[in-house]
Amino acid sequence: MKIVVIGAGALGAYFGGRWQEAGHEVTFLVRERRAKQIQVNGIHIHSPYGDYKMENPAIIREADEAEDVDLVFLSVKGYHLPGTMEDLKTLTSKGAKVLPVLNGVEHIPTLQKELGEETVIGGLSFIIATLDEQGHVVHSAKVHDLVFGALHQSQQELVDELGLACDQANFDGRLSTDILKELWKKYMFITAFSGITTATNLPIGEIRKHPETHHIARKILEEMKQLANSHGIELTDKHVDKAFESINNLDGEATSSMHQDRRKGLTLEVEHLHGGALRLGEAVDLKLPYIESIYGIIKPFENA
Repeated sequence: MKIVVIGAGALGAYFGGRWQEAGHEVTFLVRERRAKQIQVNGIHIHSPYGDYKMENPAIIREADEAEDVDLVFLSVKGYHLPGTMEDLKTLTSKGAKVLPVLNGVEHIPTLQKELGEETVIGGLSFIIATLDEQGHVVHSAKVHDLVFGALHQSQQELVDELGLACDQANFDGRLSTDILKELWKKYMFITAFSGITTATNLPIGEIRKHPETHHIARKILEEMKQLANSHGIELTDKHVDKAFESINNLDGEATSSMHQDRRKGLTLEVEHLHGGALRLGEAVDLKLPYIESIYGIIKPFENA
């Protein structure tokens, strides 16, 4: 496949690198600062599943430099989404479909409105990774999952082809027949996990030592289940239990990408995640007091 990655952070560089390792044609569309870093250092993946080095990755700075494109892998933070829209329009005009792996769900109707319903595939990922000072990927946990699925019947041939590409790559790819439910399950999990770690400024192991704090993570999961139900997505108490179990099974030093961003003094996705949940709740007159509290605690650090 011919894949353009927009967002060559830890997530985009990891999955893009794994596709290239499997023999697919991957190009990274990056801003000037990241382009220079990649030109000097390449992209190296350090992972429990094996390292991989891209010494001279293909990079472009403008979307119109891309020629044939099958798929755009969109892995930017939520607050960067508006700045990608013109590039996405250029690439989709060449026939590409877009696979966004942003957290949350608000970006799906936004992209569909701007690019067309037939163009946007549903997708999400599970990975704990960050970039080191050289811009190399440090993959620190044994999860590296990519879940995707058609949101329009015209996309089935492409998602089947993508399934084959993922089977060839060194990560766990899964084609879902109910990708909207998968998106909401991830949204439920990440809202709790990122919220509690970022608000407390602690890794998950320290949080689990304090039942009063640990309990809040479960209450957030329960509120997210109610929110999903109110928007027609059938999440259940079993989904809450499984998400809480996943939080409990994480390594004690594990933490969320939002918490990592707080530690680094970077912009936080709190408006895209927790703010988005509150907007979706307001749309159906649903109160979310635990999410609202976590949102208020994190908000002062949003643009640190």
